[in-house]
Amino acid sequence: MKSLPPLSLYIHIPWCEQKCPYCDFNSHARKGVIPEAQYIEALLEDLATDLPLAGARPVHSIFIGGGTPSLISPAGIKRLLDGTKALLPWRDDCEVTMEANPGTLEADRFRPYREAGVNRLSVGVQSFQQDKLQILGRIHGADEARRAATEARKAGFERFNLDLMHTLPNQTVSDALYDLAQAIELAPPHLSWYQLTIEPNTQFASRPPQLPDEDTQWAIFEQGKAMLEAAGYRQYEISAWAKPGYQCEHNLNYWRFGDYLGIGCGAHGKLTQADGKILRTVKVKHPQGYLDLSRAYLDEQTEVAAEDQALEYYMNRLRLLEPMPLSELSERTNLSAADVAKPLDWAQQRGLIQRDDVQMQLTDLGHRYLNELLGQFLPD
Repeated sequence: MKSLPPLSLYIHIPWCEQKCPYCDFNSHARKGVIPEAQYIEALLEDLATDLPLAGARPVHSIFIGGGTPSLISPAGIKRLLDGTKALLPWRDDCEVTMEANPGTLEADRFRPYREAGVNRLSVGVQSFQQDKLQILGRIHGADEARRAATEARKAGFERFNLDLMHTLPNQTVSDALYDLAQAIELAPPHLSWYQLTIEPNTQFASRPPQLPDEDTQWAIFEQGKAMLEAAGYRQYEISAWAKPGYQCEHNLNYWRFGDYLGIGCGAHGKLTQADGKILRTVKVKHPQGYLDLSRAYLDEQTEVAAEDQALEYYMNRLRLLEPMPLSELSERTNLSAADVAKPLDWAQQRGLIQRDDVQMQLTDLGHRYLNELLGQFLPD
């Protein structure tokens, strides 16, 4: 490899007020007082342990996810970010995102979070209709969701995102478009608009709700896409829309197969080493085990085998709608153009990609048959 990829940092906060029935993330409904100070110190020790894997690179983006990170006090977030900066250099333009719920308590903390060093918020709205919020297990109301966007802007967040779901249980096309219209009216610079999927090991998996049929799903997406484009949003990833200049840098680094440290309960990391090895790390999942001083934070570390690197690269990279430099494959993996010539020729012959000597891009047909294309990169 000519140089190491850009480096990001993911920080996981595992607690939430209650577990949502669709959620398959590593989150735990809090019982009593969160051990905030103890957990923050553990996060910083976890980061210090991982530093040899970072290769002295500066961090260009940080994402504090969960769970519900806004259950941590602004003072706690400041201690966490200050401690992170003391251990690891930040780029001057480092993007620092924190997830937050639209509840009144969290919204009142937006300005202190901004003062603590967070410069981008991602607010989990999901819907503006009370019956849908109840089905999804959300504890905020539609008015709180609207207020959260207003408070984010008042707190000085030039960059913030609203998370919105579609294809919800018993949702009609008009229901979905109403939600989207409400979000657009609030004018967030970034919108994550994504389809509800039923994931294993969730309440919805054990008691599946009635989801809209395929024709309704398609109508929601096509009409919603037209609404977003008319409002000045541009789709740059499968479920991400942004005004020009407001893409999420952290997620772009994931999708471009960049590197990231992962600290906190169950956090995943991907780290390229100077010798070209690509390592994946997983931290201890449960808070009780993570805070157990008798054991290490690292639960698992594996090397991505050469035969798996093409699939892993394209599974991430093909989420983006931007053209893909052909040179990037060899910059981010140990592969050459010859290693992927056969599947790319197959895709081009079927009209799934367009390419020249410099770059390639999925066609509309390629987006429709993405799984079939990715299947061509499976190891023999």
